[in-house]
Amino acid sequence: MNLSISPPPFAGAPVVVLIAGLGGSASYWLPQLADLEQGYQVVCYDQRGTGNNPGELPEDYTLAQMADELWQALDAAGIAQFSVVGHALGALVGLQLAVDHPGALSALVCVNGWLALHPHTRRCFQIRERLLHAGGAQAWVEAQPLFLYPADWMAARQPRMEAEEALALAHFQGKTTLLRRLSALKRADYSRQTMRVRCPVQIICSADDLLVPAVCSSQLHAALPDSIFTRMPRGGHACNVTEPEAFNALLQNGLARLLHRHERLSKELL
Repeated sequence: MNLSISPPPFAGAPVVVLIAGLGGSASYWLPQLADLEQGYQVVCYDQRGTGNNPGELPEDYTLAQMADELWQALDAAGIAQFSVVGHALGALVGLQLAVDHPGALSALVCVNGWLALHPHTRRCFQIRERLLHAGGAQAWVEAQPLFLYPADWMAARQPRMEAEEALALAHFQGKTTLLRRLSALKRADYSRQTMRVRCPVQIICSADDLLVPAVCSSQLHAALPDSIFTRMPRGGHACNVTEPEAFNALLQNGLARLLHRHERLSKELL
């Protein structure tokens, strides 16, 4: 597993691992990189089967395997302590890491994540799968922005939308890979595992997310009562892309609070 690791901005800088959603691309986090790299050593990666980590996925691929692949790569890079910022599928990978390796995570930020798949989200995925089967990569890619971005944001950025579509088609992860990753995502359920999450958690969602209703983040917050919860008024599913200034401020403030809490709790345990 190839990782992209930025140089630490200072000695002992905390490590933050960014995990994208179903698209799997490290480039999803471009609006956050420059801001985060001022205070953190940032790790990004293309998920297995995508980008610069190609390869066939097993038929019974799971979220636990996704998390273990990342864990093995971080271990090989000598990274033993880190925070995770995950979007959608990436938030679930972060939850899995928090469950499997509670001593390694200093903090977890879940962006538009969930405990178990919401019926509305399942319906959206079913529609998208039918589009993929009927129209191939072109249909999947053309529909993608409808689930990611607010309508007015897209309408004001038509040249960008066309460029993103062309890029997504050129780097499409493949039908089999996508379906196996999507199947793993749909089967994941953390509703009975939150008691095993010991690190401080921040939950961020967007009120106008078309794909993952904001109630999913409310449920996640209820299952993690000590978590920090913020509902952005707008931004869609990809709120970190559409509202980067507001999102980055929330993320920076949240990470600082979470890491301070982790440090305090660690000292109390000594």
